[in-house]
Amino acid sequence: MTKERNDYIVTEETEQRLDHFCCALPGDYSREYIKRLITSGDVLVNGQKKKASYHVKPGEKITLMIPEPIACYMEAENIPLAIIYEDEDVIVVNKPQGMVVHPAPGNSSGTLVNGLLYHTKNLSNINGVMRPGIIHRIDKDTSGLLMIAKNDIAHRSLSEQLKEHSILRRYYGLVKGNVKPNRGTVDMPIGRHEQLRIKMAVVEKNSKPAITHFEVIKRYTQYTLLRFQLETGRTHQIRVHMEKIGHPLAGDPLYGKGDKNNPFKTGGQCLHAHTLGFTHPRTGERLIFRAPVPPEFKSILKNMK
Repeated sequence: MTKERNDYIVTEETEQRLDHFCCALPGDYSREYIKRLITSGDVLVNGQKKKASYHVKPGEKITLMIPEPIACYMEAENIPLAIIYEDEDVIVVNKPQGMVVHPAPGNSSGTLVNGLLYHTKNLSNINGVMRPGIIHRIDKDTSGLLMIAKNDIAHRSLSEQLKEHSILRRYYGLVKGNVKPNRGTVDMPIGRHEQLRIKMAVVEKNSKPAITHFEVIKRYTQYTLLRFQLETGRTHQIRVHMEKIGHPLAGDPLYGKGDKNNPFKTGGQCLHAHTLGFTHPRTGERLIFRAPVPPEFKSILKNMK
Protein backbone atom coordinates (compact mmCIF):
# COMPACT_ATOMS: atom_id res chain seq x y z
CA MET A 1 0.00 0.00 0.00
CA THR A 2 1.31 3.45 -0.93
CA LYS A 3 1.93 5.74 2.03
CA GLU A 4 2.39 9.50 2.08
CA ARG A 5 5.47 10.48 4.10
CA ASN A 6 5.47 13.69 6.15
CA ASP A 7 8.42 14.87 8.27
CA TYR A 8 8.16 17.42 11.07
CA ILE A 9 10.74 18.88 13.44
CA VAL A 10 9.88 19.37 17.13
CA THR A 11 10.48 22.84 18.55
CA GLU A 12 10.29 24.12 22.13
CA GLU A 13 6.75 25.31 21.37
CA THR A 14 5.61 21.82 20.29
CA GLU A 15 7.42 19.75 22.93
CA GLN A 16 4.79 17.34 24.32
CA ARG A 17 3.58 13.72 24.17
CA LEU A 18 4.01 12.02 20.80
CA ASP A 19 0.28 11.35 20.34
CA HIS A 20 -0.61 14.93 21.28
CA PHE A 21 1.99 16.27 18.82
CA CYS A 22 0.54 14.17 15.99
CA CYS A 23 -3.07 15.08 16.78
CA ALA A 24 -2.16 18.76 16.30
CA LEU A 25 -0.85 18.18 12.78
CA PRO A 26 -2.77 19.49 9.74
CA GLY A 27 -5.58 17.15 8.75
CA ASP A 28 -7.64 16.96 11.97
CA TYR A 29 -6.52 13.40 12.71
CA SER A 30 -8.52 11.70 15.46
CA ARG A 31 -6.77 10.47 18.60
CA GLU A 32 -7.76 6.88 17.81
CA TYR A 33 -6.36 7.13 14.28
CA ILE A 34 -3.05 8.50 15.58
CA LYS A 35 -2.84 5.72 18.17
CA ARG A 36 -3.31 3.13 15.41
CA LEU A 37 -0.55 4.71 13.34
CA ILE A 38 1.81 4.76 16.34
CA THR A 39 1.04 1.12 17.16
CA SER A 40 1.54 0.01 13.54
CA GLY A 41 4.90 1.77 13.29
CA ASP A 42 3.72 4.47 10.91
CA VAL A 43 4.89 7.17 13.32
CA LEU A 44 8.64 7.32 13.93
CA VAL A 45 10.86 9.51 16.10
CA ASN A 46 14.28 9.93 14.49
CA GLY A 47 13.50 6.76 12.54
CA GLN A 48 12.53 4.73 15.61
CA LYS A 49 9.19 3.44 16.84
CA LYS A 50 8.04 4.95 20.14
CA LYS A 51 5.05 4.69 22.47
CA ALA A 52 2.19 7.18 22.32
CA SER A 53 3.24 8.51 25.74
CA TYR A 54 6.81 9.26 24.61
CA HIS A 55 7.66 12.92 25.26
CA VAL A 56 9.09 14.41 22.08
CA LYS A 57 12.06 16.79 22.41
CA PRO A 58 13.14 19.86 20.46
CA GLY A 59 15.17 18.93 17.39
CA GLU A 60 13.72 15.44 16.99
CA LYS A 61 12.28 14.49 13.59
CA ILE A 62 8.79 13.02 13.61
CA THR A 63 7.90 10.96 10.54
CA LEU A 64 4.22 10.39 9.87
CA MET A 65 3.29 7.80 7.24
CA ILE A 66 -0.31 8.20 6.06
CA PRO A 67 -1.73 5.14 4.27
CA GLU A 68 -3.44 5.70 0.94
CA PRO A 69 -7.01 6.79 1.68
CA ILE A 70 -9.77 4.30 1.12
CA ALA A 71 -12.81 5.51 -0.79
CA CYS A 72 -14.99 7.25 1.74
CA TYR A 73 -18.75 7.07 1.71
CA MET A 74 -20.40 9.59 3.97
CA GLU A 75 -22.60 7.78 6.45
CA ALA A 76 -25.35 9.30 8.52
CA GLU A 77 -24.81 8.70 12.22
CA ASN A 78 -27.19 9.17 15.09
CA ILE A 79 -24.99 11.64 16.94
CA PRO A 80 -26.72 13.98 19.41
CA LEU A 81 -26.46 17.57 18.16
CA ALA A 82 -27.10 20.74 20.14
CA ILE A 83 -29.20 22.55 17.54
CA ILE A 84 -29.80 26.16 18.57
CA TYR A 85 -31.87 27.16 15.55
CA GLU A 86 -33.22 25.59 12.38
CA ASP A 87 -35.50 26.53 9.50
CA GLU A 88 -35.75 25.58 5.81
CA ASP A 89 -32.49 27.35 4.96
CA VAL A 90 -30.14 27.39 7.94
CA ILE A 91 -29.07 25.34 10.97
CA VAL A 92 -27.09 26.79 13.88
CA VAL A 93 -25.27 24.17 15.99
CA ASN A 94 -23.37 24.41 19.26
CA LYS A 95 -20.38 22.11 18.60
CA PRO A 96 -18.74 20.43 21.61
CA GLN A 97 -15.00 20.45 22.20
CA GLY A 98 -13.32 17.44 20.61
CA MET A 99 -15.72 17.05 17.68
CA VAL A 100 -14.29 17.41 14.17
CA VAL A 101 -16.46 19.45 11.80
CA HIS A 102 -16.11 17.31 8.67
CA PRO A 103 -14.39 14.04 7.70
CA ALA A 104 -10.67 13.86 6.93
CA PRO A 105 -8.13 11.00 6.88
CA GLY A 106 -8.63 9.04 10.07
CA ASN A 107 -11.88 10.83 10.83
CA SER A 108 -14.46 9.22 8.58
CA SER A 109 -17.04 9.01 11.37
CA GLY A 110 -18.13 10.82 14.48
CA THR A 111 -17.95 14.25 12.85
CA LEU A 112 -20.49 17.04 12.86
CA VAL A 113 -21.27 16.28 9.20
CA ASN A 114 -22.07 12.63 10.02
CA GLY A 115 -24.55 13.84 12.61
CA LEU A 116 -26.06 16.41 10.27
CA LEU A 117 -26.66 13.79 7.58
CA TYR A 118 -28.69 11.75 10.08
CA HIS A 119 -30.62 14.83 11.21
CA THR A 120 -31.55 16.07 7.72
CA LYS A 121 -31.15 15.14 4.08
CA ASN A 122 -31.29 18.80 3.06
CA LEU A 123 -27.75 20.22 2.99
CA SER A 124 -26.08 22.41 0.37
CA ASN A 125 -23.87 20.72 -2.22
CA ILE A 126 -21.41 23.54 -2.97
CA ASN A 127 -18.60 22.15 -0.80
CA GLY A 128 -18.96 18.62 -2.12
CA VAL A 129 -19.71 15.25 -0.57
CA MET A 130 -17.26 15.55 2.33
CA ARG A 131 -18.42 18.97 3.55
CA PRO A 132 -22.13 19.30 2.76
CA GLY A 133 -23.63 22.46 4.20
CA ILE A 134 -20.41 23.62 5.84
CA ILE A 135 -19.89 27.39 5.54
CA HIS A 136 -17.05 27.84 8.03
CA ARG A 137 -15.14 25.76 10.55
CA ILE A 138 -13.95 26.02 14.09
CA ASP A 139 -11.08 23.90 15.37
CA LYS A 140 -11.73 20.40 16.69
CA ASP A 141 -10.88 21.46 20.25
CA THR A 142 -12.76 24.77 20.12
CA SER A 143 -16.40 24.60 21.19
CA GLY A 144 -19.27 26.79 20.08
CA LEU A 145 -21.53 28.04 17.33
CA LEU A 146 -21.46 27.14 13.64
CA MET A 147 -23.90 27.91 10.84
CA ILE A 148 -24.82 25.29 8.24
CA ALA A 149 -26.58 25.88 4.90
CA LYS A 150 -29.45 23.57 3.91
CA ASN A 151 -29.47 24.65 0.27
CA ASP A 152 -27.12 26.25 -2.26
CA ILE A 153 -28.87 29.63 -2.25
CA ALA A 154 -28.40 29.94 1.51
CA HIS A 155 -24.80 28.74 1.17
CA ARG A 156 -23.91 31.43 -1.36
CA SER A 157 -25.52 34.16 0.75
CA LEU A 158 -23.76 33.16 3.98
CA SER A 159 -20.43 32.68 2.20
CA GLU A 160 -20.70 36.17 0.71
CA GLN A 161 -21.41 37.59 4.17
CA LEU A 162 -18.25 35.89 5.43
CA LYS A 163 -16.25 37.42 2.58
CA GLU A 164 -17.69 40.87 3.35
CA HIS A 165 -16.90 40.44 7.10
CA SER A 166 -20.54 41.07 8.05
CA ILE A 167 -20.86 37.87 10.09
CA LEU A 168 -20.70 38.58 13.84
CA ARG A 169 -18.37 36.13 15.61
CA ARG A 170 -17.45 36.55 19.28
CA TYR A 171 -15.45 34.12 21.38
CA TYR A 172 -14.52 33.74 25.02
CA GLY A 173 -10.98 32.58 25.73
CA LEU A 174 -8.78 32.10 28.76
CA VAL A 175 -5.20 33.21 28.11
CA LYS A 176 -1.99 33.01 30.10
CA GLY A 177 -0.72 36.07 31.93
CA ASN A 178 -2.13 39.47 32.76
CA VAL A 179 -3.30 41.25 29.61
CA LYS A 180 -2.63 44.88 30.47
CA PRO A 181 -4.86 46.92 28.13
CA ASN A 182 -8.57 46.56 28.79
CA ARG A 183 -9.18 46.56 25.04
CA GLY A 184 -7.00 46.07 22.03
CA THR A 185 -6.69 44.96 18.42
CA VAL A 186 -4.18 42.58 16.89
CA ASP A 187 -3.73 43.39 13.20
CA MET A 188 -1.12 40.95 11.88
CA PRO A 189 -1.19 38.85 8.68
CA ILE A 190 -1.37 35.07 9.04
CA GLY A 191 -0.01 32.33 6.81
CA ARG A 192 1.55 28.89 7.07
CA HIS A 193 4.60 28.73 9.37
CA GLU A 194 7.70 28.75 7.15
CA GLN A 195 9.56 26.00 9.05
CA LEU A 196 6.94 24.22 11.13
CA ARG A 197 4.20 23.29 8.68
CA ILE A 198 1.83 22.08 11.39
CA LYS A 199 1.34 25.67 12.54
CA MET A 200 0.04 28.93 11.22
CA ALA A 201 2.04 32.04 12.06
CA VAL A 202 2.30 35.80 11.70
CA VAL A 203 4.27 36.07 8.45
CA GLU A 204 4.52 38.54 5.59
CA LYS A 205 5.08 36.03 2.78
CA ASN A 206 2.08 34.05 1.46
CA SER A 207 -0.19 35.44 4.17
CA LYS A 208 -3.60 37.07 4.41
CA PRO A 209 -4.77 40.01 6.54
CA ALA A 210 -6.01 38.99 9.99
CA ILE A 211 -7.64 41.26 12.57
CA THR A 212 -8.70 40.22 16.06
CA HIS A 213 -10.31 42.59 18.58
CA PHE A 214 -10.19 41.69 22.27
CA GLU A 215 -11.63 42.97 25.54
CA VAL A 216 -10.73 41.96 29.11
CA ILE A 217 -13.67 40.37 30.95
CA LYS A 218 -11.86 39.32 34.14
CA ARG A 219 -8.31 39.10 35.44
CA TYR A 220 -7.06 36.22 37.58
CA THR A 221 -3.68 35.70 39.25
CA GLN A 222 -1.99 34.03 36.28
CA TYR A 223 -4.67 34.17 33.58
CA THR A 224 -7.04 36.61 31.87
CA LEU A 225 -10.51 35.91 30.50
CA LEU A 226 -10.97 37.73 27.18
CA ARG A 227 -13.81 38.30 24.77
CA PHE A 228 -12.70 38.25 21.13
CA GLN A 229 -14.42 39.59 18.05
CA LEU A 230 -13.15 38.47 14.66
CA GLU A 231 -12.97 40.89 11.78
CA THR A 232 -11.42 38.19 9.58
CA GLY A 233 -11.52 34.40 9.83
CA ARG A 234 -8.09 32.89 9.24
CA THR A 235 -7.14 29.38 10.33
CA HIS A 236 -6.21 29.36 14.04
CA GLN A 237 -6.49 33.17 14.03
CA ILE A 238 -7.14 33.81 17.74
CA ARG A 239 -4.63 31.16 18.80
CA VAL A 240 -1.90 32.58 16.55
CA HIS A 241 -2.51 36.20 17.52
CA MET A 242 -2.56 35.48 21.24
CA GLU A 243 0.67 33.49 21.05
CA LYS A 244 2.27 36.34 19.11
CA ILE A 245 1.51 38.94 21.79
CA GLY A 246 2.72 36.64 24.56
CA HIS A 247 -0.63 35.41 25.91
CA PRO A 248 -1.32 31.91 24.47
CA LEU A 249 -4.66 30.29 25.17
CA ALA A 250 -4.70 28.05 28.22
CA GLY A 251 -4.55 24.39 27.27
CA ASP A 252 -3.51 25.06 23.67
CA PRO A 253 -1.49 21.99 22.57
CA LEU A 254 0.03 23.70 19.53
CA TYR A 255 0.49 27.37 20.36
CA GLY A 256 0.95 27.18 24.13
CA LYS A 257 3.97 24.90 24.73
CA GLY A 258 1.83 21.76 24.77
CA ASP A 259 1.38 19.93 28.07
CA LYS A 260 3.28 22.67 29.94
CA ASN A 261 0.42 25.06 29.26
CA ASN A 262 -2.38 22.74 30.35
CA PRO A 263 -2.55 22.53 34.17
CA PHE A 264 -6.33 22.11 33.85
CA LYS A 265 -5.95 18.87 31.83
CA THR A 266 -8.50 20.02 29.28
CA GLY A 267 -9.07 18.41 25.91
CA GLY A 268 -7.55 21.43 24.22
CA GLN A 269 -7.52 25.22 24.21
CA CYS A 270 -9.96 27.11 26.45
CA LEU A 271 -11.77 28.83 23.57
CA HIS A 272 -15.51 28.99 22.93
CA ALA A 273 -17.43 30.51 20.00
CA HIS A 274 -20.09 32.27 22.06
CA THR A 275 -21.93 34.60 19.67
CA LEU A 276 -22.87 34.19 16.01
CA GLY A 277 -24.83 36.73 14.01
CA PHE A 278 -25.80 36.88 10.33
CA THR A 279 -28.46 38.14 7.95
CA HIS A 280 -30.96 35.44 7.07
CA PRO A 281 -30.48 34.51 3.38
CA ARG A 282 -34.22 34.38 2.64
CA THR A 283 -35.92 36.91 4.94
CA GLY A 284 -33.14 39.48 5.34
CA GLU A 285 -33.68 39.45 9.10
CA ARG A 286 -30.62 39.93 11.29
CA LEU A 287 -30.25 36.90 13.57
CA ILE A 288 -27.96 36.68 16.60
CA PHE A 289 -27.38 33.51 18.64
CA ARG A 290 -25.44 32.88 21.85
CA ALA A 291 -24.21 29.69 23.51
CA PRO A 292 -22.95 29.68 27.11
CA VAL A 293 -19.44 28.38 27.77
CA PRO A 294 -19.42 24.59 28.28
CA PRO A 295 -19.39 23.08 31.79
CA GLU A 296 -15.66 22.20 31.77
CA PHE A 297 -14.69 25.75 30.83
CA LYS A 298 -17.13 27.18 33.39
CA SER A 299 -15.70 24.92 36.10
CA ILE A 300 -12.16 26.15 35.37
CA LEU A 301 -13.28 29.76 35.74
CA LYS A 302 -15.22 29.00 38.92
CA ASN A 303 -12.16 27.45 40.59
CA MET A 304 -9.76 30.14 39.38
CA LYS A 305 -8.11 32.32 41.99
